[in-house]
Amino acid sequence: MKHSVTIEDPRCRGCTSCIKACPMEAIRVREKKARILDVRCVDCGICIRICPHRAAIAESDGFGLMHKFHYSVALPEPALYGQFHNMDDIDLILNGLQKIGFHKVFEVARGAEYLSAEARRRIQNEENKRFPQISSSCPAVMRLIQVRFPKLIDHLNPMILPMEMAAIMARREAVAETGLDPSDIGVFAIVPCSAKVTAVRESDGLEQTVLDGALAVRDVYIKLLSTMKQVENIQPVTQASIMGASWAYSGGESASLLGESTVAVDGIENCVRMLEDIEDGRIPDARFIELSACVQGCVGGCLNVENPFVARMRIRQLMRGLPVSREQFVLPEAERFLSLRNKQQAHLPGVLRMDDDRTVAFEKMRAAAMIEKQLPGLHCGSCGAPNCQAHAEDVVLGIAGLEDCVFLRDKNEKSES
Repeated sequence: MKHSVTIEDPRCRGCTSCIKACPMEAIRVREKKARILDVRCVDCGICIRICPHRAAIAESDGFGLMHKFHYSVALPEPALYGQFHNMDDIDLILNGLQKIGFHKVFEVARGAEYLSAEARRRIQNEENKRFPQISSSCPAVMRLIQVRFPKLIDHLNPMILPMEMAAIMARREAVAETGLDPSDIGVFAIVPCSAKVTAVRESDGLEQTVLDGALAVRDVYIKLLSTMKQVENIQPVTQASIMGASWAYSGGESASLLGESTVAVDGIENCVRMLEDIEDGRIPDARFIELSACVQGCVGGCLNVENPFVARMRIRQLMRGLPVSREQFVLPEAERFLSLRNKQQAHLPGVLRMDDDRTVAFEKMRAAAMIEKQLPGLHCGSCGAPNCQAHAEDVVLGIAGLEDCVFLRDKNEKSES
């Protein structure tokens, strides 16, 4: 995958903070520099938050990409609305986006509301017999399930991301309004997290991406701060509803389903524990599970600027002036887009494998278990792996040596002397 999370070598000091914090054991320190194992990374952004030297970063697109298209459309995630102090009108933000160069603004909240209505219908009709259904709105959680919990793929709600739904609808509207060819229209998501940057570059549910770029909320925020002061006549633009805007924080998607048997979980470590319970069959009475990798949901994304708890409060205040639902969607072929995810996920394998050949994989697992018994079991991270088990697996896979364990090396040196 074209991951957005990366390590800047000049800043990295090999301190091992990231390898201990990564919930996927996706980082190793080799030759005093951190390295990300692409096959394990889910772009959750934990390493970005934890790195004391700011070496872990999320790469997003720049504003210059807009100029490659004749017509540009901004897709602001509702998390953007909670970043500003003393904000009482969403339209001021949307007018500001038009003033910084976008020809059209189409809110991701509209796509979220459409998906809420579709999810309600599917659950009520019991189209997916595998309950509880798991939300597919967080790309990091979806990747987590594919990597660590492949048995739960059938539980995923088979729908595309809200920003993808919004992109499909926005491009359709732009074509109708301008008469331009769809390829001349650039559609850009304004995203709060690294996982969504990756999802823009490589869709996990569609055969090809429907977005042309991803701008970080923090970058847009900086431009909007000065631009919004220049907006004199605020034009009504927003078509968001409470059901759509509430997807910005944990629990909002669940609430939009209008059901009681829903659970909302935020923070990737909590998500891992919940998925373990689902896999063990310990959540039998829940119909829908909303999982967000970031604390407090999208408002807690690593590309935001505001405290997630404060951002959630602000969005809830802005929602007071919105209707509960707009119910304005007419998209006859939407079912085709919604069902594509189902077809692809049914064939997704778990990727944490020691070898493609099952027999060889079991042999490597046994070899790793034997090597682990030789290690001290301190899980100190001094070898560059997060724990002794991971180090043993790395030795078997040939990406580390047994002597990388400093305690084992000292023991051998003492015995030789």
